[in-house]
Amino acid sequence: MAPNPLAPAWLALPADANDLAPGLWPVNAERTEAGELSLGGVSASELVARFGTPLYVVDEADARARAAELREVFETAFARIGAAVHVYYAGKAFLSTDVVRWMLEAGLNIDVCTTGELAVALAGGADPARLGYHGNNKSLAELDEAARLRIGSLVIDSEIEIARAAAAATRHGIVLNVRLRVNSGVHASTHDFLATSHEDQKFGVVLDDAARLVALIRSEKSLRFIGLHCHIGSQIFGADGFAESASRLLAVHAELLAGGPVPELNLGGGFGIAYTSADIPTPIGELATRLAEIVETECSRRGIPVPDVAFEPGRVIIGPAGVTLYEVGTIKPVEISGSTRLYVSVDGGMSDNIRPALYGADFSVRLANRVSPAAPGLVRVAGKHCESGDVVVNAAYLPADVTPGDLAAVPATGAYCWSLANNYNYLGRAPVVAVNGGEARVLVRGETVDDLLARDAGFMHGAGAVSTGSTTDTGGTTR
Repeated sequence: MAPNPLAPAWLALPADANDLAPGLWPVNAERTEAGELSLGGVSASELVARFGTPLYVVDEADARARAAELREVFETAFARIGAAVHVYYAGKAFLSTDVVRWMLEAGLNIDVCTTGELAVALAGGADPARLGYHGNNKSLAELDEAARLRIGSLVIDSEIEIARAAAAATRHGIVLNVRLRVNSGVHASTHDFLATSHEDQKFGVVLDDAARLVALIRSEKSLRFIGLHCHIGSQIFGADGFAESASRLLAVHAELLAGGPVPELNLGGGFGIAYTSADIPTPIGELATRLAEIVETECSRRGIPVPDVAFEPGRVIIGPAGVTLYEVGTIKPVEISGSTRLYVSVDGGMSDNIRPALYGADFSVRLANRVSPAAPGLVRVAGKHCESGDVVVNAAYLPADVTPGDLAAVPATGAYCWSLANNYNYLGRAPVVAVNGGEARVLVRGETVDDLLARDAGFMHGAGAVSTGSTTDTGGTTR
């Protein structure tokens, strides 16, 4: 069978459109004897019966194992060069109180960016000393709260923030640890919206201004400068960008040592994962080894001590642990130049996964409720929203007999899907469920129509609640 000419060049025709491609699915994902997708020992049909669709499913054991492995790999690599490593889980990828506990128990710190993320981290049991606080526009109230809590470290993102942070620390009688976020000028090979270290963008300061701004930080008695910070982007494959950025940062780091101690260097995160079989992410062990080597080489060349090193991974930990389940609705074959693309519409879309619309991100899909002997057919999985760009999976092969009522599973949705979820067309945000050892439990409750109306100040509550049907569990509503 020849590939469909409408398929993108990178999409290979699978020998079996039922196979779960290695590297895309949680480690505990498998087909049951009946052909159904099982996640963490729980079948897709059982999950959907209990919690409805769309449904985010997170393999708890997978996420915990990835967190622990990453910390151990980086600690081992940098221990060889005499450096300690501090790993912060980037909460923006996906945060709940349970996930906070998983990360803390794996030995990671937590990185937060807003009052809301801070509240979740604290509710999950995080010691403020184990938190890093990011953000390009932290409010005065947020800075005050960070100082009041004696936050572990604050990332200074602009010159104006130096005096604001110092004033907050002074009010609370503390000395606040701060990093200065700089743009190394390394342009990561990723989507423009995901590249965060070029000069013309909102994050950080240009590297040439670092010495002057560090001098200002050091002039504030209530601030303690602990090092430079740089994040070159997200979903990055290869180590070259990270290595070049580290080299440039260490050149400035060496100059800053003349004015005082610089105990740490934060190289950010952004490590890529596989969303399709065409993606080949760099193994974490290879990244850790390469980065340790470049830090050792650059420090030796400049005759300076090797600093402690910090990293902020998120996607690489939680992304592959997540799968989103949908119910298939309409099927629409579209003939284009003599070839057929099958539009498979599901009961979610850009409200639960906006990444394809926002970044042009590619995803994969498989039937979750059965296997089929049918030949592979080219599909585009579309959402139900009133936008032509509402696409969940732009191009994939499914068994050509996909039919309404089937369950579709999209892997690698643990990061930046729920956290970017929205209520477009007044759909409630889907629930998040953890699976582990054959058990499933709710991490984040799904929203009902009643939840949405409760925010509407004009809604006459006395008229009674509006119901559109619900599942038998507390996960959310079937839509």
